[in-house]
Amino acid sequence: MLTYKIQSRTEKFLGDNKIKNNIRKLFITVGFSFAFLPSVAMADFDEGLIAYNQGDYVSALREFRVIAIKGHANAQAILGLMYAAGQGVVQDYKEAVKWYRKAADQGHAYGQGLLAEACENGLGTAQDYKEAVKWYRKAADQGNADAQNNLGVKYDKGRGVPQDYAQAVAWYRKAADQGNADAQNNLGAMYVEGKGVAQDYKMAMKLFLLSADQGQANAQSNLGAGYAKGQGVPQNTVVAYALFNFSAANDPSSNNKATAHRAILAKYMNNDDIEAAQNITREMVKSGLAQTIRQVR
Repeated sequence: MLTYKIQSRTEKFLGDNKIKNNIRKLFITVGFSFAFLPSVAMADFDEGLIAYNQGDYVSALREFRVIAIKGHANAQAILGLMYAAGQGVVQDYKEAVKWYRKAADQGHAYGQGLLAEACENGLGTAQDYKEAVKWYRKAADQGNADAQNNLGVKYDKGRGVPQDYAQAVAWYRKAADQGNADAQNNLGAMYVEGKGVAQDYKMAMKLFLLSADQGQANAQSNLGAGYAKGQGVPQNTVVAYALFNFSAANDPSSNNKATAHRAILAKYMNNDDIEAAQNITREMVKSGLAQTIRQVR
């Protein structure tokens, strides 16, 4: 049976590679403001950033620690992530939480989101959904899209708050409007299921496409399910297979249903259809998913 999948960013939090991605994202997405920092502190941060990008984590940790101790919230959040990843230091989730909390207590939205993730997953602190919701909300109220999405998931699943689909949709929409791929996927799933919003397959597929084009594997699989079933888009098993194939390559883990969905479709397709689908997948890799879909449908 082909089904749709909700994806919380916190489901992707576990694992060193995901933590490292969070560090890179923090460098990219957080607006660093050094106007109040002495030139020496700014130099420490710059040196840390250079060392990190060169893979010299011991030196990076040393430089970030200097200004984290002095109270710089961005450096505190980064230091926490490096402890969580075991970069330049022995992996230590409790130490990571200590630095997340220092940043969070200063109102640092990303630090608040990281602390919430730790509380949700029980990494370095006791698992506590209510505490996770508290910190997600603080970050979400500051406009942090990841926190908005994760707060939506809590309302969706009733973890730490009473289950409330309307609230889930509201938070997913806030994050989706900022281009958050997970939230676009999750909002699409709500439209498919008619939870907290009127059922609308066309809107769901539009959202899945936006998310899938950003590389969200579950959205790619969900879009494939739409094409397989003819829900919100014309039924097309070749395109569906291509999307499942693309998604499975993007995320081959058991968390992704694309591999199983691809196997189900293959039972009803001939060799020529499968070859055509694989050609479409190659074009997705070459030209991009959304552009390829527009050309073949």
